[in-house]
Amino acid sequence: MGFYARRILPRIIDLACGMEAVTRQRARLVPQAGGVVLEVGMGPGHNLRHYDPTRITRLIGLDPSASSMAMAARRAAGLGLAVEFLCLDGESIPLAAASVDTVVLTYTLCTIPDPTAALVRMRAVLKPGGRLLFAEHGRAPDPRVARRQDRLTPIWKRLFGGCHLDRDIPGLLRGAGFRLEAIDAAYLPRAPKFAGYNYLGTAVVE
Repeated sequence: MGFYARRILPRIIDLACGMEAVTRQRARLVPQAGGVVLEVGMGPGHNLRHYDPTRITRLIGLDPSASSMAMAARRAAGLGLAVEFLCLDGESIPLAAASVDTVVLTYTLCTIPDPTAALVRMRAVLKPGGRLLFAEHGRAPDPRVARRQDRLTPIWKRLFGGCHLDRDIPGLLRGAGFRLEAIDAAYLPRAPKFAGYNYLGTAVVE
């Protein structure tokens, strides 16, 4: 891993993921998490301040970036929040089947190399009736914007840690065996349309 990936990229991601519009989405979603909670792609820990500690019995944060995990650990310490950190990718969740009540997934599916494999693994660790809470950017419904996403994605993912602009978030969730319980999709304000079409909602394991 080079200097850019270790030192520069985590700070760029930290700034981008702390945008006001993105923060509002986190504030809508994350307080719903309860029980044993697994956050996949915790990154630098922007969700931490939005958790309701009275609802959580155990919080596990997973991310492949050691630099981002260190930033998240500092944020957790400042909040007095106990978090178990796992420096692994989304396809390698080392938890027992049916052991998690809630999976939290925010602005993560865009970068996972094999999102279907990761989602299948998330589904496996969720208990029957468990919920996946998601806020993700992805493929826009406007054909002109979608074509631009397709053109930009090859260079975009090189610059931004594998981030894809054009992934079909609802399709990925359904393809991994989740049932969409609720979904709200719209362009985020003050974000470029090619990177700002946002999906927020819940999916369940049946």
